[in-house]
Amino acid sequence: MKFPSNTVQSRIASPLGDMVLSANTQGLSGAWFDGQRHQVDPSGWQLSPQHPVLKLAATQLAQYFAGQRRVFDLPLDLSSGTPFQQTVWRALLTIAPGATRSYGQLSQAIDRPTAVRAVASAVGRNPLSIIVPCHRVLGAYGSLTGYAGGLPRKRALLQREGATFSTDDQQGLV
Repeated sequence: MKFPSNTVQSRIASPLGDMVLSANTQGLSGAWFDGQRHQVDPSGWQLSPQHPVLKLAATQLAQYFAGQRRVFDLPLDLSSGTPFQQTVWRALLTIAPGATRSYGQLSQAIDRPTAVRAVASAVGRNPLSIIVPCHRVLGAYGSLTGYAGGLPRKRALLQREGATFSTDDQQGLV
């Protein structure tokens, strides 16, 4: 993933663990839980907790965790991904709170029905956890599969949104 040189960061606490947020002149470009797979190294980015997009993201995430917000209204910059990844990430934005999709359904939605594994890989590399709701993607049989932030977090996010999923985490296939 490539981020512009003007990327800035802030850190926030959440009920599911500390997070790093990043933004640039185009919008919010990252939201990762500490230790999340595929998290970029933010050490070269200036700490800027007063940046307007970072402040807005922190406020909206706090509202989400308090049960006061279900949909995010933030300028997003998805340009760190490949064109294919960006297509998948935009498709994630169409999954409503409380709803879920399988990786296969997501592949169908972007007119790439045979690209299920590539879609799953793109979902896993989503740089905007929660905001671009990759946690709403389940295995073929509705089971919890893969989440870069860890399955306990995925389970907690889906429960918070009232989504239905299988509790047998071993049965799902991408």
